[in-house]
Amino acid sequence: MTDSLLILVLLALLGSVAGLVGGVVFLVKKDWARVLSIYAIPYAAGVLLAVSILHLIPEVVDHIGRDGYLYVLLAFLGAFIFEKYFASLHHHEEHAETMQKSTIPLVIFGDTIHNFIDGVAIGAAFLTSPSFGLVVALSTFLHETPHEIGDFGVLISRGWSRKRTFIANFFSSLVTIPGALFVYFFARDGQTSIIPIMLAISAGVFLYLGASDFLPEIGENDGKSRTIKKILFVILGVFTIYLLSIFLPE
Repeated sequence: MTDSLLILVLLALLGSVAGLVGGVVFLVKKDWARVLSIYAIPYAAGVLLAVSILHLIPEVVDHIGRDGYLYVLLAFLGAFIFEKYFASLHHHEEHAETMQKSTIPLVIFGDTIHNFIDGVAIGAAFLTSPSFGLVVALSTFLHETPHEIGDFGVLISRGWSRKRTFIANFFSSLVTIPGALFVYFFARDGQTSIIPIMLAISAGVFLYLGASDFLPEIGENDGKSRTIKKILFVILGVFTIYLLSIFLPE
């Protein structure tokens, strides 16, 4: 295994398995997880929006021009259609009681697809620049933490045991690695022109999740004080990615 391939696998693990920390917190201390979820969700919204707009989209446009915006838009619409008619990409713990047991296979399927897309994003970014891959992997980790809290909450509320819940999410998270390796070896076969398109798809999905899934959580059943705090966490998420772009130049 070459050094670059090993680094890519480690970045994929950072963006996937490491994100299970949110679910583990839920299993150990549900009260802690609830508090973490309250502020991690708006933080993740800022992270997703920033990495899409400040990193992924400019990289796409730099490589394939204005057509890149079309690919981003199509990916955004594709994520919307997939979530509405096939499976939910994200699930928050406070909404678990509204889901039926019959939706659980779709929850796991949606998570698996989402994790594969995360792997594709990490792989495509890494082949563009190793530091760019690190930024995307970190952003994936930061938005996976509240995501996993929601996933664990949904499965536990539907009667799953803690062990079964952890195992299901663990193996689902591992799909990030095949996603990253798929890009790595596909590009190594000379199909490097596909990398910007994969980045565009990742940008569209991240943009959809940040704007349509995480961001609407702000102000929902909140008082003025908590809403302001959540908005500050959105700004903090954006600022985090901005700082990464300074200290980890592409």
